[in-house]
Amino acid sequence: MASSVPGPRPLPESRYDLSTYWGRIRHCAEISDPSMLLTTEADLAAARQVILAYRNHKIETPTPQFWRAKKELDSTVHPDTGETVLLPFRMSCCVLSNLVVTAGMLTPGLGTAGTIFWQWANQSLNVAVNSANANKSHRLTTTQLVTNYSAAVVASCGVAMGLNGLVPRLTNISAGTRLILGRLVPFAAVVSAGIVNVFLMRGNEIRKGIAVSDEHGEVLGNSKKAALIAVGETALSRIINATPIMVIPPLILVKLQRGWLKGKSMGLQTAVNIGVIAVTSFAVLPFALGVFPQKQSIHVDKLEPEFRNAKDKDGKQISKVYFNRGI
Repeated sequence: MASSVPGPRPLPESRYDLSTYWGRIRHCAEISDPSMLLTTEADLAAARQVILAYRNHKIETPTPQFWRAKKELDSTVHPDTGETVLLPFRMSCCVLSNLVVTAGMLTPGLGTAGTIFWQWANQSLNVAVNSANANKSHRLTTTQLVTNYSAAVVASCGVAMGLNGLVPRLTNISAGTRLILGRLVPFAAVVSAGIVNVFLMRGNEIRKGIAVSDEHGEVLGNSKKAALIAVGETALSRIINATPIMVIPPLILVKLQRGWLKGKSMGLQTAVNIGVIAVTSFAVLPFALGVFPQKQSIHVDKLEPEFRNAKDKDGKQISKVYFNRGI
């Protein structure tokens, strides 16, 4: 993010009002814009120079060039480290990266091997995205990363296989209802494992706390309470994001398979499935990402005692601190 560029002058968080849900939706639509995948290292270097000039008062008011530079950095660079996030794990690539695995999980008639493979693929992608975009106050060791990844895969596959075995045994409901419930098994598996995934991958933040800073960006210390809020909201946002993407397409496909797609080739059905998932994902992602602000503020009274008497560089009492929620 542009906030990784140093300078005495604070940056405007967005051209939109992030205190409103609609403003956050518009902002998230910018950082998840797939066209940002075309951003090169030269573009990022130029963008950093524009942001650096603004932060050092060489540019007095935000210009279209400034907003373009900020958009490129916000969608490509990690806010804590200033490092470029690997392309498949950037927010601008979120829909495209998830498209294949989502289509795989929602493919009708998957056997045991297919279910396990696609759940494994989905959790592998989730772990990579979590790791690449998590708050970097505390980095996971390789051992912790492998342990957490293994637990997430086991949880995902366990829920999927368990429900796949349970749904056919529900003989007291109609065949149509069983069909719909069967198509929603991937949703239940993704939501359950997604929560486990977030808390396992970012458990180190909860145990040690994440960095909180004043309005000038000066780090005041690490807070476990802020970490719990950050990780909890991230887990909830994953549920909000997964719900329409994993529920709407399978229900639409069931309807189409009973009508227009009935008797059509598997290739056509797969193409329609991917198309419905893609349209739903692009439409929903900004709404899910915008539920919670990326940069959170919290009153010091809600944090640990050591923050309640903190003062800024001018000696003024601090009432609010800020932290990066991560994704």
